[in-house]
Amino acid sequence: MDANQRSRANPYGMDEECRNCPALCETRTQVVHGYGDVGADFLFIGERPTPTADEVGVPLAVSDDGTADGRNGNENGDAASGTTLRRMLERLGLCDSTSPPEQPCLENVYLTNLTRCRDPQRKPTDEEIGNCDPYLNAEIRMINPEILIPVGERALTELGTEYTTTPVDELDVTADHGQRIRGRGFELVPMIDPREQSDAQTQAWLEAFVALMASDYRQTKGQRDR
Repeated sequence: MDANQRSRANPYGMDEECRNCPALCETRTQVVHGYGDVGADFLFIGERPTPTADEVGVPLAVSDDGTADGRNGNENGDAASGTTLRRMLERLGLCDSTSPPEQPCLENVYLTNLTRCRDPQRKPTDEEIGNCDPYLNAEIRMINPEILIPVGERALTELGTEYTTTPVDELDVTADHGQRIRGRGFELVPMIDPREQSDAQTQAWLEAFVALMASDYRQTKGQRDR
């Protein structure tokens, strides 16, 4: 955590009563703004709050029981490997495994989403993503990370459009999973939604990210005082 950071949850004090999307105001439990280390090099961006995130207010949140947000599959309960982002961060040494699910202790990682509110029946519309865009842009600007990690196809499309010169139709989260994509001011390292990854895809992404962490990944901006 940065010495001046008072809270990991919504550290920039963004509007917790936002009503920019009237339909989502009716379905959300709470507004889920960013969470994590404001001095982070690694910024993970999902599409929308998971069911657990909607309950506890932590983006991309997962609990330990393996059930609340489809961690033994996707949100519809389909079978998958049971991987979670938290477990992946723990294996990378970026999350304290002893910290509680509702208050994960993250180091050098910040978590956020394209949208801050959840409808349990549908994915966000383009308009809703646009309404939340100022929040995301502010977080990216203030954190100024080195690496953006789009989690899922929608996040890759949105971030790829904004921060790379790669044509959108050439971006594919499955093909680009764990690959380094040069961007405008950042590198992107896309990730298939952990709940939809096979064990082999999880291992491949982790190995690629370990190699990235061992490299001079800050060379795109130069070394920063932390």
